[in-house]
Amino acid sequence: MGAAASADEAIPQDIAAALVDPACYADHRIHDAYRWLRANNPLGRAQLDAFDPFWVVTRHADILAISRQNDLFHNADRATTLTNKAVLERVHKITGQPNLVRSLVQMDAPDHPKYRALTQGWFMPANIAKFEPRIREIARATVDRMAAKAAANGGVCDFVADVALGYPLHVIMEILGVPEADEPRMLKLTQELFGPQDPDTARVREALSAEVFAAMLQAVVADFAAYFQRITEDRRAHPRDDLATVIANAKINGEDMPLHDRTSYYMIVATAGHDTTSSSTAGAIWALAEDPAQFARVKADPELIPGLVDEAIRWMTPVKHFMRSATADTELGGRRIAKGDWLMLCYASGNRDEAVFEEADRFRCDRRPNRHVAFGYGAHLCLGQHLAKLEMRILFEEMLPRLSALSLAGPVKMTQATFVNGPKTLPIRVTMA
Repeated sequence: MGAAASADEAIPQDIAAALVDPACYADHRIHDAYRWLRANNPLGRAQLDAFDPFWVVTRHADILAISRQNDLFHNADRATTLTNKAVLERVHKITGQPNLVRSLVQMDAPDHPKYRALTQGWFMPANIAKFEPRIREIARATVDRMAAKAAANGGVCDFVADVALGYPLHVIMEILGVPEADEPRMLKLTQELFGPQDPDTARVREALSAEVFAAMLQAVVADFAAYFQRITEDRRAHPRDDLATVIANAKINGEDMPLHDRTSYYMIVATAGHDTTSSSTAGAIWALAEDPAQFARVKADPELIPGLVDEAIRWMTPVKHFMRSATADTELGGRRIAKGDWLMLCYASGNRDEAVFEEADRFRCDRRPNRHVAFGYGAHLCLGQHLAKLEMRILFEEMLPRLSALSLAGPVKMTQATFVNGPKTLPIRVTMA
């Protein structure tokens, strides 16, 4: 597991350092690192003092190969997100496991398919279609609020704060069954969970020791647990037609779902169900604001909106990576991977792979096919992908006809995070039709 990389395997220290530096994800230097890796060492080994060694998987084909072999490459045996040694040690002391939570992404068979099956039907296209009228109402109200905000501010608004954060949050909270009054709390907890490396969203803002960092995340998980325990008690006593009722009353092997697993299940729905969609939605508007010709094309031809949605998801790839570990010695991409080795699946690199995507560094709403891996692949393909694309399509169907002009009104800022990141401020100038 800790053997030194051979000379041809080893990733240069400056490239490896970029992979673990949250600031590189905020200012796009990470894409320079990915580009170098795809061209020079697409499956190389990073060795940094603060981290256990890990393979860096940057090619689309290799990401697919790992993702389809779930018996050979496990999620749960080691940390599922890139975490330094000191924090891993603290997490293990807290939980006895490599991860603080145990949601679908921290599971392997036989548990993973059992837990996934509990809610999979809820997220299938046939079921989410029934939510479309309500989602459209929410989208229209969101556009109305954006128009009012812009009108009161000389045509300028912050698309992230005024639209992208609140819209998908409201949708998933309605489906989950969280009261609207509690949505700000869910947003804050999500940002603290996904953004502990970003000074604007971290619960504690000074430089963090491993002990404080792990304790901070543990406190966020505890807050989620306390909140959703009350939801569970209510839904057991008063079942409703919502996702919280399904989770609260779920049985695994004939028994109630264990408390930690149940909290983790609520958390993945409540966080992943809106944070990533927010980033992709903002990414689409950012791209259109920078490209008037493409904005005009999509306005003139609504048939391009599904393509706009998929391209925005590829372009932003909010989930930058997940980790896997090998369960046996194997070979991949000409490299010998040892049992227990840790691998970083760089989805944002796979989605700019020149071997798969023509003009990979250009945003093109007419891109077909668009075989992006932003939702993952294989058994762990994102459960909420159909809902995310439905929400984005409906919002753009409601918004684009009402916009006659769109441009940036200031610099865009990205979150500083190595796991999930996207725009945190997107000032735009709009003229409403």
